[in-house]
Amino acid sequence: MRIATWNVNSVRTRIDQVQAWLAAEQPEVLCLQETKVTDDLFPHAPFEALGYQLAISGQKAYNGVAIASRLPLDDVQVGFPALLPEDPEALALGEQKRVISALVDGVRVLNLYVPNGSSLKSEKYGYKLTWLGCLHRYLEIQAQQGDPLVMVGDFNIALEDRDIHDPERLRGGIMASDAERQALRRALGERLSDGFRLFEAEEGHWSWWDYRSGAWDRDRGWRIDHIYLDDTLRDYATGCVIHKTVRGNDQPSDHAPVVVNLAWPAEESDEGTEAEQEDSPW
Repeated sequence: MRIATWNVNSVRTRIDQVQAWLAAEQPEVLCLQETKVTDDLFPHAPFEALGYQLAISGQKAYNGVAIASRLPLDDVQVGFPALLPEDPEALALGEQKRVISALVDGVRVLNLYVPNGSSLKSEKYGYKLTWLGCLHRYLEIQAQQGDPLVMVGDFNIALEDRDIHDPERLRGGIMASDAERQALRRALGERLSDGFRLFEAEEGHWSWWDYRSGAWDRDRGWRIDHIYLDDTLRDYATGCVIHKTVRGNDQPSDHAPVVVNLAWPAEESDEGTEAEQEDSPW
């Protein structure tokens, strides 16, 4: 099962690019961030034409997350309140559309758009840290439910210095501050591992290039789009790749897709014949 994440920075603006990429790559699941469109205006038809069904949670002009899947989407859960219905912070944070999950072939796919934080002196930075604290509580509840978890999205955090093109200059600033990194590590705990780092230890791999300052042309990027696998799925991972060339499209998103491949079996069952099991898509 191939699961992809991509901050498209407006799904309607880049729907032709998304459709072309899906047609070429055909992942089973694509998680989108920054869709920037209300649910009633989301472009369903291009996805359905390629055999994808959708789970969406959007808002006008900002934020927005979606899951497109060629496999059935079950038990769709929207926002932190889905698992934290009595948590005041979760209820308040739920106003921004940044969290959606669904079960896909027995795997809980959690798609996140983590707040940027703007700057260390901005009130948005405090909001980001509060949001990450809520994510920690959310993941604790999710772990109790027992579903294998893949957590993907735009995390707006370079977790390590090797995830930044110029760590000496950028370390300690927004998206690379100690507080952000510590908050994300706390949420990940011992359970979740960085899927990309299971296969690539070297620096120099980016998923986001700022539109400003010629970042793309100079390859001055950050790796802030992540795929995290829990201790069940970790052993099924066979590769994780950043599709960097997509960033070179005309009028691209500033992010590139990231894809993990899982040699995940169809839901285990004693029922069904050997022939039926051989017809499984994996």
